[in-house]
Amino acid sequence: MKTQRQVVSHALQRRRALEALRSPRVDLNAPASCDADPMLVRAALHHGEAMDHPCPVCESPRLSLLRYTFGHQLGQFSGRIRSEEELEEMESRFGEFRVYEVEVCPDCYWNHILSHYLLGDGRRRRPPRHQDTVEDIYG
Repeated sequence: MKTQRQVVSHALQRRRALEALRSPRVDLNAPASCDADPMLVRAALHHGEAMDHPCPVCESPRLSLLRYTFGHQLGQFSGRIRSEEELEEMESRFGEFRVYEVEVCPDCYWNHILSHYLLGDGRRRRPPRHQDTVEDIYG
């Protein structure tokens, strides 16, 4: 992606979470690492892109990558999952939006943010007009 900038990697936090899972000490106050929301797991099953390595927790080959997009200029389409091809197309249509890459395992419910970054050509634009969706029509 040509306009990718302000890349933040979460590799150190991921490694720390995996080490905590493997350590013999149990911290009851620590948040659970394999606690993916059921909607996140469904999104991974139906919209995720298969990753080239297995799950770091359960060794399942079904580890998936999701790319969520957020930004004011996306309007009602903010918070949607996009493929890499769609992101490349969106780079020239929107001025600035943030992409979060999340890995999810549907077998053990492992999930972690891998990175986040900005995309877009940098020009300010209005959000697109609101388009009626199924929720608008049927409530």
